[in-house]
Amino acid sequence: MTRTRKTPEADAIVVGGGPAGLLAALLLAQGGVATVLVAPPAPDDHRTTGLLAGSVAILERAGIWPALLSVAAPMRAIRLIDDGGRRISGPEVVFRAAEIGRETFGHNIANRDLVAALAKAVATMPGLRRVTDTAAEIRIGVGGVTVRTSGGETLRARLVVGADGRNSAVRAAAGIGVRRWGYDQAALVTTLRHARGHDDISTEIHTEAGPFTLVPLGDRRSSLVWVTRPAEAAALAALDDDALARAIGRRAEPILGAVTLDGPRQDFALSGLAARRLAVPRVALVGEAAHALPPIGAQGLNLGFRDAAAIAEVAAGAIRAGIDPGAVMARYEARRRGDVASRSAGVDLLNRSLLTDAAPALALRALALQAVKRVAPLRRLLMREGIAPGGL
Repeated sequence: MTRTRKTPEADAIVVGGGPAGLLAALLLAQGGVATVLVAPPAPDDHRTTGLLAGSVAILERAGIWPALLSVAAPMRAIRLIDDGGRRISGPEVVFRAAEIGRETFGHNIANRDLVAALAKAVATMPGLRRVTDTAAEIRIGVGGVTVRTSGGETLRARLVVGADGRNSAVRAAAGIGVRRWGYDQAALVTTLRHARGHDDISTEIHTEAGPFTLVPLGDRRSSLVWVTRPAEAAALAALDDDALARAIGRRAEPILGAVTLDGPRQDFALSGLAARRLAVPRVALVGEAAHALPPIGAQGLNLGFRDAAAIAEVAAGAIRAGIDPGAVMARYEARRRGDVASRSAGVDLLNRSLLTDAAPALALRALALQAVKRVAPLRRLLMREGIAPGGL
């Protein structure tokens, strides 16, 4: 029988070591919340993330951004292009950060660099202990939470933050239901080198199978997210590097010139997830434990970062006021519900609008793009809300 070691006490336990979990643990500790992070080292992730301005501001306040700036590529404009093969196509629309007085909309960064910087900050943060193990058992009681690790250590706290992904053990222990849905789509992701410069412009080509998205990643380098039908994604993933580069080039070369692969590729089915609640007493969910979106519009991890900032502010405020942080989770739910619901619905609607071939829907979408292109106040409103909702 495994011997259970002495039970330590903490204000909060964060379960999960992805970017949202690492950031939540760091921000909690910075706010004076005694925190334990339960998470093994993150697995290799060859994807990139477009961190929008709101997320960059959170990382700046956390003191992390200076370590990331040298490996982050600015996104100064976003270009939307409707595939010319559609029956009804909208106009090309370019959103420029300068139009709303900003240098950039945000920065694109390799996930491995983001995780490494966050993990380094976590390791040196006073008031924050990391247990590099998995959570084997989670018990949520009226007076607190108990987490037993797979190594036999028992941890107790007044609050547990579930940042443990789509199949969250924290969410299951709390009895929070979840709604899941799928799409007849899959995504192929990789990085490219190309002959022409991208001019710090992120380009989305909207096709009838999903968006083909090129995001700046340094000098003549871009990350690619190619959303298409599952059969085509599987066929692309099976190609050798030269053949895959040629397939990508058929869409990318008019924009970037000749392309070559500059990293491994990954492919995965597209699906969505929404927790029925974002919090219950003693429990808060952040990141993909709470919501998971298709990789469209750079919303997923940016939502998770806003979750992390919100739970840290709510818990730290409770500690300062002498209140049990686990007893005020309704405040976290109230703060995050609107943002999560509106972004999830928006991404789902945008994605489904690309998949339809119904003339009325295509015409409505084309009219909307025409309005965005021609009506400057509408375009500026969409840009501001897109990068930092509510002025965050």
